Amino acid sequence: MSSQEAKASIKELTDKINYHTDLYYNQNKSEISDFEFDQLLKNLIDLENQFPDLKLPDSPTQRIGGSIAKEFENVVHQYPMLSLGNTYSKEELEDFDGRVAKGLGGEAYEYFCELKFDGVSISLIYEEGVLIKAITRGDGVRGDNVIANAKTIRTLPLRINGKKIPSRFEVRGEVFLSKEIFKQLNREQEDIGEDTYANARNTASGTLKMQDSAVVAKRKLDCYLYYLLGGNLKAATHEEAIHNIESWGFQVSPTYKKCSTIQEVLEYINLWENKRRELPLETDGVVIKINSLEQQQRLGATAKVPRWAISYKYKAESITTKLNGITYQVGRTGAVTPVAELEPVLLAGTTVKRASLHNANEIARLDLHIGDYVFVEKGGEIIPKVTGVDLARREKSSVAVTYIFSCPECKTALIRKEGEANHYCPNENGCPPQIKGRIEHFIQRKAMDIDSLGEQTIKQLFDLSLVKTPADLYDLKKENLLQLDKVKEKSAQNMLAGIEASKAAPFESVLFAIGIRFVGKTVAEKLAHYFKSMDQLSKATYEQLVEAPEVGEKIAASVVQFFQVSENLREVKRLTAAGLKMESDQKEPEEVSSKLIEKSFVISGTFENYERDQLKDIILANGGRILSGVSGKLDYLVAGESVGPSKLEKAEKLGVKIISISEFETMIKN
Repeated sequence: MSSQEAKASIKELTDKINYHTDLYYNQNKSEISDFEFDQLLKNLIDLENQFPDLKLPDSPTQRIGGSIAKEFENVVHQYPMLSLGNTYSKEELEDFDGRVAKGLGGEAYEYFCELKFDGVSISLIYEEGVLIKAITRGDGVRGDNVIANAKTIRTLPLRINGKKIPSRFEVRGEVFLSKEIFKQLNREQEDIGEDTYANARNTASGTLKMQDSAVVAKRKLDCYLYYLLGGNLKAATHEEAIHNIESWGFQVSPTYKKCSTIQEVLEYINLWENKRRELPLETDGVVIKINSLEQQQRLGATAKVPRWAISYKYKAESITTKLNGITYQVGRTGAVTPVAELEPVLLAGTTVKRASLHNANEIARLDLHIGDYVFVEKGGEIIPKVTGVDLARREKSSVAVTYIFSCPECKTALIRKEGEANHYCPNENGCPPQIKGRIEHFIQRKAMDIDSLGEQTIKQLFDLSLVKTPADLYDLKKENLLQLDKVKEKSAQNMLAGIEASKAAPFESVLFAIGIRFVGKTVAEKLAHYFKSMDQLSKATYEQLVEAPEVGEKIAASVVQFFQVSENLREVKRLTAAGLKMESDQKEPEEVSSKLIEKSFVISGTFENYERDQLKDIILANGGRILSGVSGKLDYLVAGESVGPSKLEKAEKLGVKIISISEFETMIKN
């Protein structure tokens, strides 16, 4: 394919992808399947890899991430990102209204009210319609440019098309994780035996500052925009500016309202106090702004806050109720979680009977006694949590809670690993909730996707001793399934068909499904692509594992430990015999030249313009080979920032040539 043909194909694919993205994210419609969309994206990625000079800064492929940032560029805000004054009092809002009236000398004015979302502030800079910078709030004067991560937010336009768009403008908003996505992330954390995230806001903040934008893309951040800045905007009011950015394709929450008086503002606040819980994200208050931009300018700001805006914060709803007892739940990985059993109480619109106490440290910190009256809040308006004890109501005869010493399910003595907060039941192959949890993990959508089964079916199969490990699923016969409660001929056939269909799942799904601790979906994909097969992965040394993308010391140690257990090896052998895919069917990049024929490479460190997987694809596409580690057989070590010192030392000792990324690029060009 010529460069001109590639350019035309890239444009056609880009237009198609942008069209379907807009349909899906902005109009809640879909004209093609997820698979068809993924194929369009894959075709575009392949073309951009073959013709990197044709890749545009607003390409849809930016949405999937891939760049690695060792550190972020620090940028001074053109317009300081001031904090807002906060109040929890409606009387103080009326005082604010009085100050505004006085500051404007009796002139008429109106307010613009917006919900205050619990996320992370971001400032987006556009030049000639193209997103060029995405700056965090920082200290209000300067922040970090997280452009690669911001580009993964699918509701953010990378290029603005329309009439009368300023040549340069800034739009500000709030990056957030929706309630549903936050729940999904915590389910994934539980799947790999990690602590769950405390709240959506902190998780969104940490995600936005991650170094690998490909990981950020998988977190599915979202963003609402609420403020337009710049010269020559041709808007007299904040309301007009909001309508402008809506027409340019920015996502604005439709919950805003223009109010003529402070009384209308108070009515708006009252309306949303409970209604906000119906929204897909967390809110913690209302922002009230003077609508006229000229009046905003006249009112000005103090050193810290604008005089023309204020934030009203809803009080976190807290209530006291009696602690009737503590129960303990055992998860798939053996982690034991204490749960407070409460006297039922209405909190934030729902009846709360239970609240997580996280671990033994939290019980000790709260100094809990059975029978205590405890304060309960909903963390981030979602998860009930015990925040304290009403000591004035404590009975003198009450006894402090002592954390259990043995598993509540199988009575095995609990262990607590050094540096970890949780207690664990080590009886992996004999503890019922761990066994059932592993099977439930195995059948889930992101793993083997056996949707004809479910939690209750797994429980029955386990109780009847028909299934004790995931491999047992593939030995089931129709007569076994007909023993289950309410299962008839048709249901049994559907279950067997679902089990059979799961054999087509790719290797990376199988690897995630077998439940190696700390190996989530993303890490499983990286390991599958890097080691190619279960056989190669099972033989990998700790040193070889830490060289793989996304694999740190903890994950490497966990993988090595998993394949040292004879029961795990037997399980993998049985799954292989059942017909599951144990090799990657991911195609190697199409060969574009033989410039690197018979040359071998190891890539180490981070690179400004490349992800390591991308460099490997380039090497393979030009006839080269990738080795798993530095040895006497290696030709080149491509060294980036933060290259491993042990690799450098070994390469120098063995006489392996160490080259920079610019030297590598020269090899490709020549």
